[in-house]
Amino acid sequence: MSVKVHSPNVVYTEDCIESRYEYNTTSVSVNSDGSYSAIPRTNTMLFKTDTCVPRLGMMLVGLGGNNGTTVTAGILANKYNMCWNTKDGEKKPNYFGSITQAGTVGLGMDARGEEVHVPFNKIVPMVHPNDIEVDGWDISSMNMADAMERARVLDYSLQKQLRPYLEKIVPRPSIYCPDFIAANQGDRADNVLAGSKQEMMEKIRADIRDFKEKKNLDKVIVLWTANTERFCDVTEGLNMTAEELLNSIQNNEEEVSPSTIFAVASILEGCTYINGSPQNTFVPGVIELAEMEGVYIAGDDFKSGQTKYKSVLVDFLVGAGIKPTSIVSYNHLGNNDGKNLSSPKQFRSKEISKSNVVDDMVESNKILYADGKKPDHTVVIKYVPYVADSKRALDEYISEIFMNGTNTIVCHNTCEDSLLASPLILDLVILAELCERITVQLDSEPQSRRFTSILSILSYLLKAPLVPAGTPVVNALFKQRSCIENILKACIGLQPGNHMLLEHKIGAPLQQGFSMSTQANLMKHATTTHKSKIQHSNGQTHGHVKTPSQ
Repeated sequence: MSVKVHSPNVVYTEDCIESRYEYNTTSVSVNSDGSYSAIPRTNTMLFKTDTCVPRLGMMLVGLGGNNGTTVTAGILANKYNMCWNTKDGEKKPNYFGSITQAGTVGLGMDARGEEVHVPFNKIVPMVHPNDIEVDGWDISSMNMADAMERARVLDYSLQKQLRPYLEKIVPRPSIYCPDFIAANQGDRADNVLAGSKQEMMEKIRADIRDFKEKKNLDKVIVLWTANTERFCDVTEGLNMTAEELLNSIQNNEEEVSPSTIFAVASILEGCTYINGSPQNTFVPGVIELAEMEGVYIAGDDFKSGQTKYKSVLVDFLVGAGIKPTSIVSYNHLGNNDGKNLSSPKQFRSKEISKSNVVDDMVESNKILYADGKKPDHTVVIKYVPYVADSKRALDEYISEIFMNGTNTIVCHNTCEDSLLASPLILDLVILAELCERITVQLDSEPQSRRFTSILSILSYLLKAPLVPAGTPVVNALFKQRSCIENILKACIGLQPGNHMLLEHKIGAPLQQGFSMSTQANLMKHATTTHKSKIQHSNGQTHGHVKTPSQ
């Protein structure tokens, strides 16, 4: 472990880290006269983090798709340190785009007063991507080497090195229900499970057990990166409770989607399930089943490019007191995801996940949006086969500014879709596994708790984050990242980064090594000095300093 905290509130044992942590919040109420009452609150918690990193397996639904082949190839290229030549010279593998592998966290100040940043994965022990075993399902029987070539994402000289490893991998048969994905996917569906939905669910469960046994794994996490489905019906008697959903699968009900069957199979096998597409996989019955079984779920839809940028830009505009009034997002792409999304029902699922990403930022400012109207928000996706995985995203943001002026920002982004999504897949799996090793105990309670079954901590990586009932949805990107960062800090007894830098902003710096009483005296001295400077000649101290105009 690279970070070790020296504090009476942190204890390191052979197999865990225990940290006593003070969680500070503020309760706010609005009074009848429109004023606000704020009450600071503090809860003391005991975080326990199991430091034993397990042997982890990742099973992908859609293993033979662009994301599945790219993330698997990326793991192998990094694991075996494959280098390849391009017209721009030799290239080396990396995990850029992954916050756990290429992101850093501000830990504190060194002796020179400079902030020290450490890698995300050095705060607490995490699984390394190179050690993750990969398996999964696909409706196409094409081996992974041929599927990688079909995807047209990676340089050909790298593909040649990867081929001996990937041609041995053939996806397991998957569930194919033509009504849930576009009709144009039928020509790929040559590797499908037969039988009733109950029989298919049992086969998925058996596949998970088989993978776990053959690879001698401690844990398996299942992640959907297959085609976007249409929304399924959510109705009484079908899927509103766990019992209804299990009965519906048993009765082979048509409105039970393949992704929901995979989710139920994973939960019954005790495996965290992550939904990387926008469909409503997590019907109420799935959520209840996850809570009953004590299994984690997370979703929906990878937040990789355009939506991630949107959550940053709108947060910036609203935070600056500028009012976004129109947001238009246009995409064209030529991979199989684009082909599937050319069907209206599947596109509608994607449109919903992309359209709600600004809601919490709009709600945060009642001055700008006093009329209650949201920005006009339009999303367009077109299938253009020629561009393959190289997705084009174009956005126009029109905002109202000072004295009813307007400001327009237009941006264009081009990138292989799978090269953005693959690091997210790794982060989702790595962080979800870590959450399985963390418990929290309130001082007032006799037993520790795990996180709730819905892992909203993963919202940074998902367009339409699933959150527990009664929990606010946060889409602002930096708030989402801070959530992950600060929970990891809490695991080792460190407070959240506050960026106040008071040690450099008050009259006498709070230098390292000073006792609390010394710091208090310094602050008292600084305050006294400040007051003496604003005394008038009559010796009386006033509450303000006169400016030249006064």
